[in-house]
Amino acid sequence: MTVPTWDMGVKIVPKRGYQAKRFGQKLSEYINTCERFQKGNRKHGNKYGLLQYLKGPKHPWETISMDWVTGVFPGDKENYNACLVIVDKFRKSARCLPCQKEDLSMDSTLLFWNKIIAICGVPKIIISDRDPKFTSELWTNLYDMLGTKLAFSTAYHLQIDGLAESMIQTMEDIIRWLCAYGMEYNNHLGYTHDWVTLLPAIQLA
Repeated sequence: MTVPTWDMGVKIVPKRGYQAKRFGQKLSEYINTCERFQKGNRKHGNKYGLLQYLKGPKHPWETISMDWVTGVFPGDKENYNACLVIVDKFRKSARCLPCQKEDLSMDSTLLFWNKIIAICGVPKIIISDRDPKFTSELWTNLYDMLGTKLAFSTAYHLQIDGLAESMIQTMEDIIRWLCAYGMEYNNHLGYTHDWVTLLPAIQLA
């Protein structure tokens, strides 16, 4: 018994001299139910998500991307150990908001409300990886109240948000480099800094 493939199926039709209705669909169903084919075509990992097309923004803060930087040394008197990075895809600029990795969805919602919505307005599209903070009922309800479309980055297709991924990675690298010197260090003028106090400069870098 031979193992069925798409190439075999396509070549069989002209040789037999007939056309079958919905041949491609039937062939696909046959291949998917073939035990030998399935054993030899075992897939590993998660199934690829579908590519999502997102129109380019026409105004600042219309479309933003968000992600968290975690695993950093505690900084500032509040002992922040994480940073929420928000990228405006129109201006290609970023906002870095210190936070706690243990923050609940309410904490993240209030942070987003006070630091972004209150200053920049309400975005139309928010792009983020599938994080528990975004799947919580409170977070989703907030977007429903504001009439904001919640767009998740597709798994295994993060290139659709490549700009944000690159900027977030750059921010993370800078923060980790600063943390490599310890929780605090002195600049050439003798002022003591940690990574939290340097976030405004990092945003302009």
